[in-house]
Amino acid sequence: MTTITKAAAFRITLAAKALAEVNLSAFTIKLAEKLGLPLTEEKLATITVADLKLILGGEETVEPDVDTASIKLAVRFLWGENGEADDSVPKPETYVDGEMPGSLRVAVASNSADNLDGHFGSAPRFLIYQVGKDAIKLIDVRPTLLTDDAEDKNVARSELINDCQIVYVQSIGGPAAAKVVRANVHPIKFPQPLPAREALARLQGTLESPPPWLARIMGVKAKSLAQFEYDEEAEEA
Repeated sequence: MTTITKAAAFRITLAAKALAEVNLSAFTIKLAEKLGLPLTEEKLATITVADLKLILGGEETVEPDVDTASIKLAVRFLWGENGEADDSVPKPETYVDGEMPGSLRVAVASNSADNLDGHFGSAPRFLIYQVGKDAIKLIDVRPTLLTDDAEDKNVARSELINDCQIVYVQSIGGPAAAKVVRANVHPIKFPQPLPAREALARLQGTLESPPPWLARIMGVKAKSLAQFEYDEEAEEA
């Protein structure tokens, strides 16, 4: 007897990828224990977010590194949505390098539409924004599917966005964050999902007078530290 259909196996593989560090074999076994054999598309379509939380955590609470947005994405994969033709994903705007002097490039881990709602290791795409004092432009959308087959997925994802100064994520593990930093990208967590442009507008509001950490990234002096700087000309006078 066939214990799992080919279509169901494909759905489970996509769902496991959405859940970052979840082991595919163990995940399949837990689904079989929950739904019974054979595992079919019809059975997978009955899985709810609450069911998946129980499967992953083995209790009422989910493991802390598996965020709710990733669980919802995995459930959609189990239902048969492949995530490849999502009309809600925004289209990049025309941009020429250098047209926004003094701007920053920011990657946003996104599971849906133009939202900041993705885990660094499982988001299906990074939205790439150029953020300047007067404008915010979406300049690229970078799918992460190809990074899933890399020897080190976190390194591959870091390389995918290494032309950015900052990456916004809903969550990221310590080892992954270290690899992002080694790629000269500064990770920032937003535990609660929100529209990407809302988060970027907050950043935009600090560009005129950046805090020290942002000034270092931008390669400028933080105005808040200006009063402490040594003025050689004044000393000579």
